[in-house]
Amino acid sequence: ARYDIAPLFLASVRMVGAGLLYLCLLLARYREQLKVLLADKRALLRVAAFGCVGLFLSQITYLLAIRYTNSGTATVLQCTSIVMIMVIGCLMERRRPQLRELLGLLCALVAVLLIATKGDLGVLHIPLLGLVWGLISAVSAVIYTLMPKRLFEQWGSMPVVGMGTLLGTIAALGSWAASGAPVTHFDAQGLLLMAAIIVLGTFGAFGLFLHGVSIVGGVKGSLLGAIEPVSATVFAAVWMGTPFVWADWVGLLLMIATTFLVVTATVPARGNSVNGGESG
Repeated sequence: ARYDIAPLFLASVRMVGAGLLYLCLLLARYREQLKVLLADKRALLRVAAFGCVGLFLSQITYLLAIRYTNSGTATVLQCTSIVMIMVIGCLMERRRPQLRELLGLLCALVAVLLIATKGDLGVLHIPLLGLVWGLISAVSAVIYTLMPKRLFEQWGSMPVVGMGTLLGTIAALGSWAASGAPVTHFDAQGLLLMAAIIVLGTFGAFGLFLHGVSIVGGVKGSLLGAIEPVSATVFAAVWMGTPFVWADWVGLLLMIATTFLVVTATVPARGNSVNGGESG
């Protein structure tokens, strides 16, 4: 909002910055695993696909959703990924959705409808591009949550996330160069905000979340991440002064209900069979 930064430039900077931090971490603590991984060309290609398709795609689509809406709305839309994971689980297990899963799906649809229309069902009150990018970011969240399951089992979460982020910079820088997006020049405050985005919002957030997914599986991991739309909406309202109407808050509550309904329906019935980690 303050620096009019291009999403592709921001995504490229945060990917490069986080990739370098991960490289330092890997060299310091995972040197042997890194050597073995680099020697396995097939595994390295899978890690590169995870970084370029999963991590980079999720970042750029999320940033584009924020640009056209706001951080709270974009995060709620992205959290519809839990319903997509549920559907994938049903298809893989060739079973019908449970009642709680169907209720969760209904809550998610109503939540997106309320947020998109602000309660006025005849009018779209957020930019269509914002809605589209928000839903695409949900698809990308499914990809980066489910895609690295076997890689985590073989190599561990940190080597995979670290190398994935580092290799994902290829897609980020290539997309930025092809787009012709301008370079943003920052003052001291801007540099501090960029450092926070790189260290906390990329290096810390992706590393911690995906390490948690490697332990408890994607379904439980999504439940633990249910606080994200709450924090994003509250921060947007309090810190950024973003206005939210009653439909936004109801949509937020429905998305939280969706998460709990889907997870409490699937975890006891099938554990983490779709994307479970060490506990599965």
